[in-house]
Amino acid sequence: MTVQTALARITVTAAASPAARDALAMDAAIRNYKKGAQVFFDKDEVPFLYGVIDGTVSLYKMSTNNEKRGVFIYGAGDLLNETILDNKGASVNAEPLRDSTLLCIKKSAFIRACAMDGALSKALIDSMAMKIRRLYHLMKNTSNNLRGDRRIAAKLWKLSRDHGVKTEQGIEINFDLTITTLAEFLGSQRETVSRQIKALTSAGLLLVKNSRFIIPDREKLVDFFEKH
Repeated sequence: MTVQTALARITVTAAASPAARDALAMDAAIRNYKKGAQVFFDKDEVPFLYGVIDGTVSLYKMSTNNEKRGVFIYGAGDLLNETILDNKGASVNAEPLRDSTLLCIKKSAFIRACAMDGALSKALIDSMAMKIRRLYHLMKNTSNNLRGDRRIAAKLWKLSRDHGVKTEQGIEINFDLTITTLAEFLGSQRETVSRQIKALTSAGLLLVKNSRFIIPDREKLVDFFEKH
């Protein structure tokens, strides 16, 4: 794959003009990361803007108790770290949940391209606005007022929407998802999440096979977390 092809696969850079894309391609490269490898750490001085060409990447923070707290899971077409454009360090950690291919664009080149192309700047603003809205929604769903099993159901529904593939048994979330990782994203204890996963499985709302989560009927899952 060429860098130009990769730029066309990232939602934000796909909106750039041909001239802006040519400028980006001069200071961009494609890199492969193994599952569990670190792309960057919180507070690192990161010189590159990363976009996911293929794969799945977790963004997370570490709590004061040195526990992982998941923030977002991103897949193909997503940018990971627009926040570095303010010339400060990274604000989160980034770790692939499966082998992933990333496009690395030099930050200075991206800023220059935005200055010459309004469409690229608008796409960047839209991307950041969507993430801000998702953070607002995330704050609501991590409220203690929302029952734990409903929070899990809502999270799995969103993951199946963003990272799902059709199988004979339903929509499979297309990466290994452990109970521990799910607990990190929910801010819950692993044992609690494990019990609630078993309850959802017993209710026929979920299948778990070798760290893969399958949603047999997404509409039933919606009914569960919206009406119960």
